[in-house]
Amino acid sequence: MGSFSIWHWLIVLLVVVLIFGTKKLRNAGGDLGSAVRNFKEGMKGEADKDDKPAGRVIDGESEKK
Repeated sequence: MGSFSIWHWLIVLLVVVLIFGTKKLRNAGGDLGSAVRNFKEGMKGEADKDDKPAGRVIDGESEKK
């Protein structure tokens, strides 16, 4: 009684499809996929950002006077 069988999950899936429709579910899946992709790119960008100094580095002493 604690776990659900495959039939329970199929009925839940059928109800969700009937309520939301396949087009909304496809759009939600695409949005979720793009959000995960953007998150991965953002995390990769943050790792690269730590290696490089932000902006210009201005030396305290100038060679030209």
